Amino acid sequence: MKTTLLQVVQSILSDMDSEDINSISDSIEAQQIASVVEDTYYNIIAAREIPEHNKLMSLVAAADATKPTHFKYPSNTKHIERIEYNIGTAADKDFRVIEFVDPVAFLDRMDEEEGLLVETYSDSIDIFVSTNEGPSYYTSFDDEYLIMNSYDASLENTLQNSKVRAFGSTYPTFSQTDAHTIDLDNTMMPYLLAEAKSACFSLFKGGSDPKVEQAARRLKSYIQNDMYKTKRNNTRVSYGRK
Repeated sequence: MKTTLLQVVQSILSDMDSEDINSISDSIEAQQIASVVEDTYYNIIAAREIPEHNKLMSLVAAADATKPTHFKYPSNTKHIERIEYNIGTAADKDFRVIEFVDPVAFLDRMDEEEGLLVETYSDSIDIFVSTNEGPSYYTSFDDEYLIMNSYDASLENTLQNSKVRAFGSTYPTFSQTDAHTIDLDNTMMPYLLAEAKSACFSLFKGGSDPKVEQAARRLKSYIQNDMYKTKRNNTRVSYGRK
């Protein structure tokens, strides 16, 4: 069962020996604490891979005949792990993994073949794509739009978002309302609560509580290897050792 923002704020107010509330809007202090909880939430998820924020997704097609291989990352995208494109048909699907290459590699490969001009960047840098086969790799020059290397003009005028299958992670939205359910599982919630309490004691009570600080440190260590419901092997850095 997900925890609501109101429940978190009420818990923090209780530990701070502050006035009880029935709604976040009941007091300025409650609204301030809700803001601290939101900041703490985004600080936590920005620095970690949160399993429940991973999802299958599509991409946003440019739908522009002059930019037939352009896509935009979906809103709130944190990162994309894998992209596939159906180079077959709707009835006879044939998904191909579209390899990511860095912008320099994309330019190097592009120079090896002539194609369709799809964009001109500053300083008159032209970007070309092939028109005689489905895509096989892509890049992004601005971390907002991605460009695939080719499309089959005999099959389609532009690449289609309906033929994309991607997997990645997103940033959930956070609403400072009573009923907003915080998108963290039962393993991560105690850590969020401890960190938010620590911040609130420091900001509004003039100092941190040693017990709250101790709980936050302990929970931070615990969740590093216990975020997934299915047990995963620990990943260790080799530092070049054989």
